[in-house]
Parts: sequence; C-alpha cells; structure tokens
Amino acid sequence: MRRIKFPKRYWIVILTFICTSVCYIERVGFSIAYTVAADAAGVNQSSKGKILSTFYYGYACSQVPGGWAAQKIGGRKVLLFSFVLWSMTCALVPLDPNLVVTLVIARLLVGVAQGFIFPSIHTVLAQWVPPHERSRSVSLTTSGMYLGAAAGMLFLPSLVKFKGPQSVFLAEAALGGMWSMLWFAYATDPPRSEHPKATAAGFGESLLPIKGSQKLKVENGGNSARNSKIPWKRIILSLPVWAIVVNNFTFHYALYVLMNWLPTYFELGLQLSLQEMGSSKMMPYLNMFLFSNIGGMLADHFVTKRILSVTNTRKFLNTIGFVVASLALMAIPMFRTSNGAVLCSSVALGFLALGRAGFAVNHMDIAPRYAGIVMGVSNTAGTLAGIIGVDLSGKLLEAAKSIDSDLSSPESWRMVFFIPGLLCIFSSVVFLLFSTGERVFD
Repeated sequence: MRRIKFPKRYWIVILTFICTSVCYIERVGFSIAYTVAADAAGVNQSSKGKILSTFYYGYACSQVPGGWAAQKIGGRKVLLFSFVLWSMTCALVPLDPNLVVTLVIARLLVGVAQGFIFPSIHTVLAQWVPPHERSRSVSLTTSGMYLGAAAGMLFLPSLVKFKGPQSVFLAEAALGGMWSMLWFAYATDPPRSEHPKATAAGFGESLLPIKGSQKLKVENGGNSARNSKIPWKRIILSLPVWAIVVNNFTFHYALYVLMNWLPTYFELGLQLSLQEMGSSKMMPYLNMFLFSNIGGMLADHFVTKRILSVTNTRKFLNTIGFVVASLALMAIPMFRTSNGAVLCSSVALGFLALGRAGFAVNHMDIAPRYAGIVMGVSNTAGTLAGIIGVDLSGKLLEAAKSIDSDLSSPESWRMVFFIPGLLCIFSSVVFLLFSTGERVFD
C-alpha cells in the first residue's frame, strides 16, 4: 500500500469499505446457513424469526457504548477489537438448530461485537475525511455492506450445498481474521500535523484521543473538544437527530426484513431454489452497491458545485430514495416470477441506498465532533428495527401459514412488505420537515 502514491485517507476509506463488506457477508451467511439447517431440522417460521432476530438484540445494546468507546478510546482500536471478537465467535460456535441456547448466546455476542463497528467507522472517517469528501466516502464505505451481501447471496448457497452450513461460519471467521490483520498493519490515527485547520473544519485532530502528555497543551489554549462533556441532553432532544433516527429505523427495517426473509420468499413464496437462481439472487444487493455510490457522488457534486445547499441536497436524495423504495416494496408480492421479484427488490434496495446520501451522511453534517455518538444513537434505532421487523415478519408468516399452508400465496407476504413500504413514506416526510445540513453541535 505504502509504495503507491495514494493519500492515506483513501486507504482508510478502502479498508472501512472492506470491513462493511465482510460484516454483511457474515449476516447474509448466517441467514442462508441457518435457514437450510433449520428447515432440515423442522424448525417453524416463528422460531426461525426469533433466532434470526437475536443478533439485533446484542447489536442494539452496543451501539451507544460503541460510539462512546470510539469517542474516548479511538475508533481505530475499537474497530479492531470488535472484528477479532465476532470472528472468533464464528470460528468456535457449531451451527446446530437444536443447540438453541448456544446459538442465542453466540448471536448475541456477534451482535454486540458488530454493534461497535459502525460508530467506530464514523469516528474514524470524521477524523480522516474533510467535509467536501464525506458524502462519497461514507457512501463508498456503507456500499461495502451491499457488495458483501451480494457476494454472500451469490457464493454462500453453493458453499452450503457442497460443504454444509458449518462451512459458512469458518469462511466468515477466516475473512474476519484477514481483515483484522490488514487493519492492524495499515490503519493509524491521522497525525495532528496533517490537520492544522482541523478545529475549523470539524475533523482530524479535534477528534483524536488526547493522552496525558498532551493535557497541559490543551489546558493552555489547545483543543479541548475531547475533554468536554458529551451533550447527551441536546442530542436526545434535537429534532435533526430524530429525523436521522426515524429514517435509520425505516432503512434498516426494510433492509433487515429483505435480508433475512428474501431467501425464504424465493424458496417458499415463489417455490424457487436459491442454487438454481444463479447470479440473479445477488442483484438486489449489487444494486444497493451501485446506487449508494451514485448517491454519494451526486451529493458531493450538488454541494461542491453549489447546485443545492447541503440541507436541500440531503432532503432531495433522501426523499427520492425512500419514496421510490416504498412503491417497489409494496409491489413485491404482486409479481409471481423470479424476474419480477428480483426487479422489485432491486429497485427497493437500490433507492434505499440512494437515500443514505441523505440521512446517513447527515450525522457528520450536524455533529462532526460527535459523529460516532450520533451514529450510535441512530443505529440503535436501526437495530431495534431489525429486532421488530425480522421477528414480526416471522409471526406474520406463521399466522398466514394457517391459511396458506405452503406460504405460496401473495396474500401471505403482503403485510411483510407493505409495512416497510408505508414506513418509507412516513420517514421521508419526517426528514423533509426536521432535518438540516447545518452544524448543530459545536
């Protein structure tokens, strides 16, 4: 890496992109492997929903602590620790649907570990990335989630078929271990000398941990941001923060429902085999990858060329993304072919990803010094969406199964997709009314 003349912050962004890719390979991988193992063991849909949603309980518990730890200890160190923890858990835990307690504990632990990742990433990016590059940097990093999900949907069903469900856990642990070594070798905090105007710009040295030897300098007129108290009350009561929170909840409700139940919809709702679908099953997530980066580039273009203000840029992209996604989500059960279902889910997830150039980057707009904290708060809401959405979808399907025994009727799936569709419309209105691109927290 160091031999190529490439700004260090770009390497940091690339590594965080790979980080999110590996995380979502793990999430999609568990969904695929557990679904196969659970169906073979005769586990019902409601019980499957509970196991699939267990991850999000642990994930929710560690979002705000993750933001606090990244703020106080440093996002680079916290990110490495969390990756090592979840990778080791995947390597050591057997995938046996009959070992319910073991699986619950393991998924809780993986959820807790991965809950530290995104607040840490936002802290790291706020340190390294200047304001005019934030949209495309955050969009590239988060698009790794979708590329990872696409890769998981493409390759992991075949891995399960030929090597068994447990092989997915081992492959994920190996990927996590390799990324951890890369991060340990190449990631650093930005040198303070690289950011002489960091305080004015709201990134860089103002976000770095201050060690004991530097306290005297801070007290004598240096930057004291890290020693100041986190404005928890102002964060919790801020309407712009709540606009982000509501949209984060909706985004993740739709994403997690599709991520966890789309394999079941293809297999039981449309009577299709994931192995026989070939590369088409990865298209929804590949579309997210493409649209996420398109949204980031559009946002930075609008801002740097002064086509739109930061506030109007965020609102425009968020509204377009969520409104189109809502229509596509509600249309999914109307299509009874693989091409129709893939098209609708691809449009839905693609435009949700476009909307991330609105609400997801907004953390850094309104609170650059507390990006990890605000991300932790909003991602807690997103994680609650995973708990509620994945579990509720399982219960809805179990109730529908009493009417349609094989879940092949579109009515069995209608509410599963209508709920996130309606939430998208509501969230876009909230963001239009209450969001801002101006800095709220100094």
